[in-house]
Amino acid sequence: MRVIGLMSGTSYDAIDAAAADLGLVGDGLVLRPLGMVSERYDDELRASLAVALPPGTVPMAEVCRLDTRIGRAFAAAAVRADRELCSGQAELVASHGQTVYHWVERGKVHGTLQLGQPAWIAEATGLPVVADFRPRDIAAGGQGAPLVSLVDLLWLRGRPGTPVALNLGGIANLTAPDGTAFDTGPACALIDAAAHGFSGGRLAYDLDGALAARGHVHQELLDRLLADPYYALPAPKTTGKELFHIGYLHQALAGLGTLPAEDVIATLTGLTARTVADAVRATGGTEVIASGGGIRNPVLMRMLGDALPGVAVRTSDELGLPAQAKEAYAFAVLGFLTAHGLPGTVPASTGARHPSVLGSVTPGRGGLRLPPPAERAPVRLVLE
Repeated sequence: MRVIGLMSGTSYDAIDAAAADLGLVGDGLVLRPLGMVSERYDDELRASLAVALPPGTVPMAEVCRLDTRIGRAFAAAAVRADRELCSGQAELVASHGQTVYHWVERGKVHGTLQLGQPAWIAEATGLPVVADFRPRDIAAGGQGAPLVSLVDLLWLRGRPGTPVALNLGGIANLTAPDGTAFDTGPACALIDAAAHGFSGGRLAYDLDGALAARGHVHQELLDRLLADPYYALPAPKTTGKELFHIGYLHQALAGLGTLPAEDVIATLTGLTARTVADAVRATGGTEVIASGGGIRNPVLMRMLGDALPGVAVRTSDELGLPAQAKEAYAFAVLGFLTAHGLPGTVPASTGARHPSVLGSVTPGRGGLRLPPPAERAPVRLVLE
C-alpha cells in the first residue's frame, strides 16, 4: 500500500509529508521510503497558530478558523506529495494534524486536541484519511504519546546493546527496547521561544546553534529549570507547550537580573542536553539514534554527546531512516496499521490498559474501501 504520512510537530514550522510503500511480509512490516516534501505554514497562519498555543487563549470562532485553515494546508501538502512522490498513485493518507493542546493534570492525560480537519485532505486528494490518532490511546488510559514508540520498537528490534530512539522536536521523547517511552522535557521549545523573544520576533529558532555557541551556561538559571517537578515523574509521562512556553521561561528568569540572550539560550540548550542524557542513563541506553529538527543544532548535539560519555550518539539517517522525515514516516506506518485493523500502541510505552487500533477514518471520493484485516501484527520493521 502506498501511504502518505503528514506531520507538523510542536515547533509548528512546517508540514512534513513523507510517502512510503508499505507491506506485510511474514512477521515483518516492509517500508520503502519514497521521499519527503515540506510545506511551510504561511506567515499569517503561523502567527495565528502562535497566538492560539498555550499560554494563549482564543475564542471558539478562532479554533474553527484554525481547524479549517490547517486542514487546507495539510491537504495542499498531501496533494503535492501524491503528485511529486507517488506519481498520483497514493492509496491512503495518515495525518497527525497540529497539536494545540494536551490536557495533563497530575501526570494523567485527560484529553488532547489536534487541529487540521481531515475532510479537506480527503476532498483534495480523493483518498481515505486516517487522523486523530492520539485520543483512542487516552481513552484506554494512556498518555496518547509518544506514538512513534511502536515504530521505534519494530525498527530497532534485534540491534545489539540497548539502543534508544530519540526525537528532538519542540519536545524531546525517547523509546527504549523494553518499551519504556516518554517525553523527557523540552528539546527546542524553550530555545525557540527565547530566540523569538530576544530577537523581537525576527528569529524563529537558534539557527545552527549560533546564539548558544556565543553564550555560557548560567548555573543558577539551569538549577532553577532542573528543579521542575516534571523531571522527577515516573514514566510513562508526556508534556508540551502547555508547560514549557515563554511565560515559563520568564518565571525562571525572575530575580536574576538582565542576562545576555546568548547565555539564556546556551543554558536552555544545556537543559535539553542534560535532561535527555539523564533519561538515556535511566534506561541503560548504550546507543542514541536521534531524529527531528534538533539534530540540526550542532551545539545541542555536542552538549548531548559530552553529557553521554561512552554512549554513541548518531542520527537515524545512518540506519536508513531519514531523520527529518522520521515522524512523518512513523504516522504513515500507523495509518497503514489502522487500515489493516492492527493496533498502533504499546501499553508499556503509553501506559494504556491495552493496545488500540488508532484514529478515525474519513472516506475518500470513492467511498471507504479498506483492505481485509491482517491476520497478525508485525514484530519488526524492515527498511528497503
